[in-house]
Amino acid sequence: MPKDVILTPEGLIKLKQELEHLSTAKRREVAERIKEAREFGDISENSEYDDAKNEQAMVERRILDIEEQLRSAQVVDEAHLTTDAVQVGTRVRVKTEKGEDVYAIVGSAEANPAEKKLSNESPVGRALLGQAKGAKVTVTLPNGRTRTLEVLEISR
Repeated sequence: MPKDVILTPEGLIKLKQELEHLSTAKRREVAERIKEAREFGDISENSEYDDAKNEQAMVERRILDIEEQLRSAQVVDEAHLTTDAVQVGTRVRVKTEKGEDVYAIVGSAEANPAEKKLSNESPVGRALLGQAKGAKVTVTLPNGRTRTLEVLEISR
């Protein structure tokens, strides 16, 4: 049984857009690559054909993954978000040893550390969940180091 996927409304829109792109434009693009590669002749020794077929398999796998995520999605109701405590769908400004950072706490399907979107299942995200303004938490990172964060502000 698949586990529920927690999504923000923004994350739901992005997943639907990705599915639409993959199901239409990307499928057509890959099909055209396969068609062109077939025209090169013998497909048994045709690396272009093999590459295009591999890309087709990856696109189809991603489409299936997104469809499964959407079927089991629980979308965060922004009307029920409060700024009393950190929860999925909120932004949290924290003080670290190096300064300040602002993180969006999201479900694992839309996590992207480069964009400061932390999964609720990540060590930092899990430590911040439920914390109120002023709380200090110490997190053990996957590399074994610890990091202390102080919650400065919670917003939607």
